Amino acid sequence: MADFDFDAVVVGAGAVGLGCGYALSQRGLVVAVLEQEQAIGQGVSSRNSEVIHGGLYYATGSLKARLCVEGRRMMYAFCDAHHVEYDRCGKLVVAGAAELERLDAILAQAQANDVEGMRRLSKAETLALEPELSCEGALLSPESGVLESHAYMLALQGEIEAAGGAVVLATPFEGATPLDGGGFSVRAGGAEPTTLTCRYLVTAPGLSAQGVAATIEGFPKDLIPKAHFGKGVYFRLTGKAPFQRLIYPPPIPGALGTHYRRDLGGQGVFGPDLSFVDAPDYSVDPAKADEFYRYIRKFWPGLPDGALSPDYAGVRPKLHGPGEPQPDFRLDGADIHAVPGLVALFGIESPGLTSSLAIGEEVAKRLGL
Repeated sequence: MADFDFDAVVVGAGAVGLGCGYALSQRGLVVAVLEQEQAIGQGVSSRNSEVIHGGLYYATGSLKARLCVEGRRMMYAFCDAHHVEYDRCGKLVVAGAAELERLDAILAQAQANDVEGMRRLSKAETLALEPELSCEGALLSPESGVLESHAYMLALQGEIEAAGGAVVLATPFEGATPLDGGGFSVRAGGAEPTTLTCRYLVTAPGLSAQGVAATIEGFPKDLIPKAHFGKGVYFRLTGKAPFQRLIYPPPIPGALGTHYRRDLGGQGVFGPDLSFVDAPDYSVDPAKADEFYRYIRKFWPGLPDGALSPDYAGVRPKLHGPGEPQPDFRLDGADIHAVPGLVALFGIESPGLTSSLAIGEEVAKRLGL
């Protein structure tokens, strides 16, 4: 591959783009990761819950189900090897009397997805673990946890660079043209615009996936899915964190719903909710606290008045709109779009962070590597 500047170019230096770059570099490829922001992980990857998901909910046989479980196992091993902080704290999916049957369905789905250690808990067993909860029963997922996502991404960047690759910041991807005989000419912008060549191209830019695909010559426009933006806000708890484990009510349509986590600093955080917006918007309306108080008190009636403060917002790249079923990840290779050497990722929202290493492995396989 000496004729190319790089063996592969990856667009987007979030967790998934870096995970793809890492998988390719582990196969001996020299990789350039292009990032339009001034630092890695500034988009979806820095505005989420930092949860390592068990893989409970996703339809059997889907990419989300398989890559979440595979990715979680890989992530704990990667974090151990690279001294990335995490807390395998476990997760409780809690239910009121009217929701207990949903726990049975979630348990069956989790077991079908090969999620380890799942247990159905009675009310007494649940309260023995987390005495401040209010519920009639729960599922325990002992493999769920939280991690220091930025340290994880820095470790991926370090591995890519150690293998001779580069993570190039403040360098937006502006388009690509397939070359005769294979490979791509890639146009990169920024303060010093340049053109570089590569054998393989992977697009993993999160919220701008559709816009990036549209700048690749030969990519069929009718195969670019419509983009939807799902905004979620978070509120931080002042005072002592009430629970050690992640606390999740049963999922809502289109998302996992507002949940609780204790971050690695020991503080309680609630969120995200879900609202569809026309464009990314990271404002947090303090008035939303009223909804959060009502929702949280269903499972934690002891939440004090005035204990929630607006924290941050994230926007998820969704492939569905309000009221529509949530589709699977899209990792579109040449069998879909007929552009050899290209894998284009769309709709990589939750559990994208958990799945990132496994997504990288899957992308490599789809490139025939």
